Amino acid sequence: MLENLPTNTLPRLLRRTTLSALVVGVVGFVVALFVAPPLGALGVVVGVALAIINLRFLDHQAARVELKGEQSSKAVRRQLGGRTTGRLVLMTVVALFFLWLNAPLGVGIVTGLVLYQIVFVVNVLRVMADQGGL
Repeated sequence: MLENLPTNTLPRLLRRTTLSALVVGVVGFVVALFVAPPLGALGVVVGVALAIINLRFLDHQAARVELKGEQSSKAVRRQLGGRTTGRLVLMTVVALFFLWLNAPLGVGIVTGLVLYQIVFVVNVLRVMADQGGL
């Protein structure tokens, strides 16, 4: 569905998602300060930051793939999929390590990652609705 959108839509979507995630991360931090240990609140910020960093890496990686010219879709998927899977595995290991090391911090990190994904999906749905795709 996203491939049918105008080319200037994706950068706006990524910028809007990043800004929205920062706002949600700050709100999540403040809420977590009241309902969870302080390390849990810190974990929310770390989780949102990890998700934003992952998105930036994916954006730069996709831009490099496009610069290489015509490639088969299978080669592009393989190139993007391997590195993306590696980053997701690394983030999972980090979250599990901190969950094992300090449960409130680990739960906060997972919560931050989940909050980011919710913000991303909401922003994609909003863009799709604005473009008449829903």
